[in-house]
Amino acid sequence: MSEKREPQEMDDDAGLYVISVAAELSGLHPQTLRQYDRLGIVSPNRTEGRNRRYSLRDIASLRMVQRLVGEGINHAGVKRIIQLETAMANMAIEVAQLRIEVDALLNENPPKSLPKNRKPEVIVYNEEKR
Repeated sequence: MSEKREPQEMDDDAGLYVISVAAELSGLHPQTLRQYDRLGIVSPNRTEGRNRRYSLRDIASLRMVQRLVGEGINHAGVKRIIQLETAMANMAIEVAQLRIEVDALLNENPPKSLPKNRKPEVIVYNEEKR
C-alpha cells in the first residue's frame, strides 16, 4: 500500500526556480535577471553555493518590472515603485491588525454613553423702567 501524502501548501517566497527557468517564465533574458539582482530590483534567494533560486513572488515581480520598463520607466523609478508598493502593503497589513485590536478593545470596554442633560431652564429677564 502506498501512503497518501497531504498536499503541501505552496510558499510564494520559496526559492524554487533556477535562473534559466525564471528567465523563461518571466520572458526575460538570464543576463537581465542578473542585472536586476545587481541593481537590487529583484533579489532572489541563494543556495549554499550562491546560485540564484527564484520564487513565485520573484517571477511576478520580474513580470511587473518588465511591464514598467515597457511603459518607459527607468530602473531607478522601477526600484522606487517597488519600495513604495511594499511599504503600502505593509501599512495595509498594520492597519488591518490595528483595526482588529481596536474592535477587540471596543468589545471588551464598550463606550459609555454620555449622560443625558436635563432641559435647560430658560430665564426671561424683564427690564423694568425706572
